[in-house]
Amino acid sequence: MNTTVIIVSVVLMIGVLLFAGAPLKPLRFLGSGAIKVVIGVLFLFFFNVFGASMGIHIPINVFTAFVSGFLGLPGLASLAAIQLFVV
Repeated sequence: MNTTVIIVSVVLMIGVLLFAGAPLKPLRFLGSGAIKVVIGVLFLFFFNVFGASMGIHIPINVFTAFVSGFLGLPGLASLAAIQLFVV
């Protein structure tokens, strides 16, 4: 696509959202989900930093960040158990 078309469409979408207003419920749901995924990435990062001394490494990707973010520390423990016993 032409870059001009993309820029114009983005500006139009922003204008429509400013004029009509964005629905708050879906945006709140997406925002809380994004925050949980970021927290999951932080859990995984710190686990990998401290787990390096024990030889445990969980790769940071979308799936593992989603699991550790939404399930919290039990999700992180299950990922570590899968890494130790299954893989």
